[in-house]
Amino acid sequence: MLANLFPFMNWIKDYNTETLRSDTIAGLTVALVLIPQSMAYAQLAGLPAYYGLYASFLTPLIAALFGSSRQLATGPVAVVSLMTAASLEPLATMGSEGYIAYAILLALMVGGFQFLLGILRLGLVVNFLSHPVINGFTNAAAIIIATSQVSKLAGVSVDKASHHYETLIRVAQGAFNYTHLPTLAMGLFAFAIMIGCKRFIPKIPNVLAAVLITTCLSWAIGFNHDVTIPVSSIESSRVQSTIAVFNGTLASAEKLAMQRTELSKELSAANAMGESLRALNIQHELSTIELRLAGVKDQSHQLRTSLRNMLFSGVEQSDGTMAFYLKNGTPPTMHTDGRTWRLRVSNTQVSSTALTMMGGGAVVGTIPSGLPTIAAPTFDLSAVLHLIPFAVIISLLGFMEAISIAKAMAAKTGQRIDPDQELIGQGLANMIGAFGRSYPVSGSFSRSAVNLQAGAVTGMSSVFASIMVVLTLQFCTPLLYHLPQAVLAAIIMMAVFGLLNVSSFVHAWKIKWYDGAISVISFITTLAYAPHLDKGIMLGVALSLGMFLYKSMRPNVSFLSRSQTPSHRDTTLTGLENCKNISVIQFEGPLFFANASFLEDIVTEKISENDSLKHIVLSAGGINDVDCSGAEALELIIEKVQAKNIEFSICSANKTVLAVLQKAHLLEKIGTDHIYATAEEALRNDCRVTRAAKETTDGPLPAACLRAS
Repeated sequence: MLANLFPFMNWIKDYNTETLRSDTIAGLTVALVLIPQSMAYAQLAGLPAYYGLYASFLTPLIAALFGSSRQLATGPVAVVSLMTAASLEPLATMGSEGYIAYAILLALMVGGFQFLLGILRLGLVVNFLSHPVINGFTNAAAIIIATSQVSKLAGVSVDKASHHYETLIRVAQGAFNYTHLPTLAMGLFAFAIMIGCKRFIPKIPNVLAAVLITTCLSWAIGFNHDVTIPVSSIESSRVQSTIAVFNGTLASAEKLAMQRTELSKELSAANAMGESLRALNIQHELSTIELRLAGVKDQSHQLRTSLRNMLFSGVEQSDGTMAFYLKNGTPPTMHTDGRTWRLRVSNTQVSSTALTMMGGGAVVGTIPSGLPTIAAPTFDLSAVLHLIPFAVIISLLGFMEAISIAKAMAAKTGQRIDPDQELIGQGLANMIGAFGRSYPVSGSFSRSAVNLQAGAVTGMSSVFASIMVVLTLQFCTPLLYHLPQAVLAAIIMMAVFGLLNVSSFVHAWKIKWYDGAISVISFITTLAYAPHLDKGIMLGVALSLGMFLYKSMRPNVSFLSRSQTPSHRDTTLTGLENCKNISVIQFEGPLFFANASFLEDIVTEKISENDSLKHIVLSAGGINDVDCSGAEALELIIEKVQAKNIEFSICSANKTVLAVLQKAHLLEKIGTDHIYATAEEALRNDCRVTRAAKETTDGPLPAACLRAS
């Protein structure tokens, strides 16, 4: 009983020094990959990089202690991070305090849903996400994740558009205007390190090697070179006026947003009080404000893009300060510092006294030292209602990823995996992690593989990995200041390349063409609607369920004939002849409300096309269940057949089906002497078939009419 509540009791009771040594080495090895990878994935989720560390110090420990897999490494992963960003983007600006609060709330909701499924033993609900849907979504997500990092590799900043492909067009335009070559070089160098280590020195964690080398290089060459200046230091009235107009549009947008909030409250109150006319007037005002707000936002986007595209030359003044001129606009008598400078412009107003100019590449920057404050997530009912569908999708996706990895490792270790217990472990990890300011997490394929290869025996390896993250947060955060953002982008891109699997589309198509089609449609829809990733999954699930219902409504029906051996085979597949006097119909699947009329149509068609038919045998070996509608349809078939003076028999029915037929009083109508164990027995006991066989003189007998001697 205690082991059911605390699964780690199963392995901790036999713990010894040899196991401790193996788990310690594995935990330290995983931590060396986890720390830089989690920071990269946090930025993919739209959060500051250090929130990846916050998501990595509690969740691996909890998942390992309460899950069923001993080698599964839980923490930030690419697909869940991307889904987090997609679900939160409509609610708040990426990286803002509100956005962070919603991400933590989402982790709590995801964990709660997973935990509830585990407690109720409903792990099978994950089967709604079929393999073709997951395959299409995963391949599309890999492309979306990889291309979303191109802007960081090129060193350009753009506003996100309503669709991912539109954002990529903006990135291409920004990169064409100016690509920061040192940033691009740093990213490509990180790729070279990771690929080289993976190929030539596989024992060294390639991600760690890339982080250590590029961070040291970044510090040594002064890769990051930002200065803070007043707007007056920019020697261009055009730029100064553009900044002033830009700040004005943001102030107008904020004012309109506040008015919209107040009017929304008034509209709710008017509807509650039944004041229809007042509600219509408020709705009209709201629509007007929405149009004005959309126009202001578009104007601010244009101005922000214009400011970002401006390139400057810096000139050091005699007093040590810097003056900045538009590129190619520097007076001939002045000497520049040789750098190309750019404005750092975000979604907030540009400070007139503390404007940031970038003369180098972007780095992670300051990471708060110490552990985050343990606190309950902020609850917001409107946000919860918005996030419910996303929380469900992330829960199922995350669990599918975790359980697939756990089962793959269990095949090598011989360990038994309990899906419901794994749901409980993942759910607790997300819920408790939310109190430590974590965003949604799941099992990681790459880190789990590292964990297994490093010799992990029990979940203690994840405990040691968590301890390493805690030590990093406490003492090592200053060392990560100079880590280039382009390197984090390269880490993400390297991680998701393994998700691409084009051959899986071909494989699915070869097995069943409609599975291949569903996979391709899910892939295209996910790409087309990105960042609204839920649409691709929902359409894929709808198509899978639709195909399932269609196949259930039209199950496989075959007509059997006797072969040279006492066995019966499908005439369509074997080319055997059908007997004119007797028809053996094999129905495969449950006989229920969705397909009952289909069987009735098949029998009716068989009767109408064969005037010589004397006997119909329903081979019920493939029928595993019959509901009320199926029993009623079967009764109509019996009456119709008997009205035509045709005998009706059933063979190969199991006990469940016979019990239903007995309760529906159908056995009486069929006659117990017309219930057979096999189709062969039905033919042997049919005297008409015997006479038909004797009367036949020339040529081969139709197989269904042959009588065993």
